[in-house]
This record gives sequence, C-alpha cells and structure tokens, in this order.
Amino acid sequence: MKALTAAEMREVDRLTSERFGIPGLQLMEAAGKKVADAVLREFSPGLPQRVTVLCGKGNNGGDGLVAARHLRAAGIGPRVCLFAAPREMHGDAGANLARYVEAGNTILVIEDEAAWESALPSVADSEVIVDALLGTGLRGAATGLIARAIEDINRLSANATAARPALILAVDTPSGLPSDGQAAEGSVLRAHRTVTFTAPKISQLLSRDADAVGALEVCAIGSPAALVEEIGQGTLRWAGPDEFAGLPLVRSVKSHKGTFGHVLLVAGSLGKSGAAILSGRGALRGGAGLVTIATPEVASPTVAAGQPEYMTEGLDSTQEGTVAWSSLEKSRLAEVLKGKTVLGIGPGLGTHAETQKFIRSVVRETLLPTILDADGLNAFAGDGDLLRERASKFLALTPHPGEMARLLGSTTTAVQADRVRLALDAARRWNAHIVLKGYHSIVASPGGQTFVNTTGNAGLAKGGTGDVLTGILSAFIAQFGADDGARVLSLGVYLHGIAAELASRGTDLSGLLASEVADAVPHARLKLLEELRKGG
Repeated sequence: MKALTAAEMREVDRLTSERFGIPGLQLMEAAGKKVADAVLREFSPGLPQRVTVLCGKGNNGGDGLVAARHLRAAGIGPRVCLFAAPREMHGDAGANLARYVEAGNTILVIEDEAAWESALPSVADSEVIVDALLGTGLRGAATGLIARAIEDINRLSANATAARPALILAVDTPSGLPSDGQAAEGSVLRAHRTVTFTAPKISQLLSRDADAVGALEVCAIGSPAALVEEIGQGTLRWAGPDEFAGLPLVRSVKSHKGTFGHVLLVAGSLGKSGAAILSGRGALRGGAGLVTIATPEVASPTVAAGQPEYMTEGLDSTQEGTVAWSSLEKSRLAEVLKGKTVLGIGPGLGTHAETQKFIRSVVRETLLPTILDADGLNAFAGDGDLLRERASKFLALTPHPGEMARLLGSTTTAVQADRVRLALDAARRWNAHIVLKGYHSIVASPGGQTFVNTTGNAGLAKGGTGDVLTGILSAFIAQFGADDGARVLSLGVYLHGIAAELASRGTDLSGLLASEVADAVPHARLKLLEELRKGG
C-alpha cells in the first residue's frame, strides 16, 4: 500500500464521498469505532477502568468523540477533555459532539491553564489515554494549551516508557507529528500505538520522529484501496498484508521437500556456533524444504546438535576456529554448493583476515541467489563497490545501521538521518537489494522499489534475531524465487516482526529470545493468511 501525504489523504477522503457516496460522517463513525476496538482489544478479556480521551476541535477530535461513545457502549465510562469551546466544533466533529452530549454524557472543557491543571491529576491516573488532539492536517508546531498537554503527558509517561499509563493510543497520528516526512517543529506526543486510517502517512514511516507512533495499525474505514493507489504519487510503500496477497502462500497438496528449495547457510565459528544454529532455525521455520549449514569443522558438532533437521558440512578451520581459505583451494565449498537453491552467508563467521578473504571470493564467484549478513557484510567494509563484481544475478544485503555505515565508509548518524535515500542509492550503485534493518526496516531494490516495514517490537533488540532473519529471507527466496525479490524480502521482514509480536504475548519484551521468534514464524504466516482471507 502506498504511503500518503496529508494533501493526498484529504483528496482520498473527498473522492470517497464524491465518487462512492460515502459521507464524511460515515467515515468518522468508522474511524472512531476502530479506535475503540483497538482499546478494547488491548485489554481483552477485561476492560480498562480509567480512560481519558483528549479531543481537539477538528475532525481528529470528532474521531475521539466517536471512540468515546463506543467505549461507553462497551461498559467503560471515559473522561472526555475537549481543548476548545464546544461552539468551535463544526461539521462532522460538531455533529458527533452534539450526539455525545445529547446522550447524557458530559465533557470537561479545557480552555485555560487552570482547567488543564485541575484535570491533570485525573489524566495522570488513567490506564488509557486516547490522543485525539491534532490530526494529519497540522502545519507548524503545536501551540498553547495543546502543546502544554503534549509535554505534560510525555513527562508523565516518560515518553511512553513508564509503567503507567498502560496504553497511550494516538488517533490517526500522534499530536504534533507532521504528515509529509519533515521533522516536527515542536513537541510530539509519544504513543504506544497509533491507529491510522485508510493508508499510512509518510512521516509515520520515515521521519525523525516516527518512533512517536509506536506500533502502527492501518485501518480501512471505507475508502477503496484502488483510490489510494490512484492518488498517491510517491513510490514509498507500506509493507502491509495486501502486498503479499499475490504470493503462493498456501502449499499444494502434491508438494514435497524439493518444492521449497535447499538453503545453504555458511555460518558460525568457534564460540559463535549459535549464529549458525539460529539462522538455520529461521530457514526451517521459514519453510525451506532442506537446510544445510556449512561451518568450520571445529564448530560442526555443536551446530549439528542444534537441530536434528539440519544437514551439516564441515569446512577447514583457522587456528582461531573460523573458516579457512583452504576450503576454497580444495574445492570443498564448490562441492557443498552443488544442488543448492540459495546461499545465506555471514552470521557468526568472524572477522579473521583469511575468513574475510574467503567470504569476498564466495560472494564474487557463486551463481546462487545470495543473502549477505553480519560478518559477511563486514568483509566488504569500506569496499562496498566490490559487491558489483559478482556472478550472481541476485544479491541481498541485510545491514543494521552500523554495518551500512561501514559499507559506505560513513557514520551511523549519517545513515539514520537519510535511511531511504541511502538504501536506494546503495541498491542502484551495487545492483543489490538492501534490507536496512532497524525501527521501520527498509527494503530497497536496484529498480527503485521501496517498502517500509512496521511490524515487530523491542523484543527484537536481542542478539540472534538478525541471524534468524537471514535464515527466513534465505528460505523465502528459496520458496518464491528472486524475480519479485523486493516483495519476497519484505514478506520475510514482515513475518519476522509479526513472529516477535506473537512470541512476546503474555510476557515482557525484555526476555524474548531469538529462537522463540524463529519458532513463531509459522504462526505469523498463518496470521497473515487469516488476514488476507478476511480482506484486511
């Protein structure tokens, strides 16, 4: 799905009413209900007892009032704070204010500092704060009372890192966040979750302040998806479920292990055999028919014991326990490469000079589609242009920002400041797909395709999760091929994130293990299928 600017989103809303006869009031009703549903889902099977809905005078506040009405119907008595005089609310927002009040509900009008200071202790005691203050039409910085409210809530929640409130949910976009990619001029309310409507907004995916969004949920409220594709003029795409509907995700009854490819992973070393085991686990759970791990002889017994489904091949070792150059001289690896579908190389191989020379030679000479990660990337630090000099038609690099900086001879700060442009430039320059990992990972192709992934959580901030991703990506290229490589890689990144979300349910993110993420990948794939079948 395309990401939209604020102006494009307004045009989609306008044409939804003009062409398809769906009035703005109906869109607002659907939007507010999606917000209420998100709150209820977060606390299911229970109900939060103390909910505060903060409303501005515009349509964002109207969405908040609809949400408050649906929360009340579900058995919650939300406190509604309106940061405007009621007479200032017009149009659809005004109609929903009237409907809310006429049902016998009260609102707290916040028109000055004293009123806000009086309300603040109750707001601070809330389990849930719904941010419906400012929407996607913001220009410039938040000002006045709303700016004060944003700053106070960020302080109370320690920028959404404190134990309370349990949920800060932004309606359409966090208040203070511009929509079109630019940095915020003032304070931005930090949310745990954002429910946005119809399509993601560019800043929610890419801007310096995108982390204020928290977990992003994109909800259809009535505008046709084709309208988003028509009106959006950019090339940036959100990696949502709809992007993967055309892939053969359901297996044929006549499938066999050869149908889904044979992944070869060159990984591991003495003391880093876990990287090989985890990448192999990612490949198996990702659906590869066969997985072989080639690793130094000294690490081979440990890797083989890591999973009974692995096949292993021992390579010559250096004295330090890494892959030796002699593995190439004796054509040992050439024999191992025969009959394989895809090569994943890098996790845990180490930075021994002989091993790095081995990696550069393998990447240059293999004809297999290749996924290059971790120490495989480090072998090209400062020499990224060598990546063009290869036999394989398909190469995917999976750097985190530090590894990307080393490839480019730059700094992590510079990479983070312009992630999409750098990823696209590198993809074209090296004729390779780039999976730039991090918060909202980016997948860029040499042809200019760009996907931004928003699945996942802080549980992925743990050693080994990148190794699991290498295995998953290798498995998906083995299954689906490389002709639509950017989309297939995006599927892998998407399911890796969903797997982390599923694996962390019912526990704290701090203790999530990479192996648990790998084991949750089939559940993530089933969840994707279920979403596609229900059309959302």
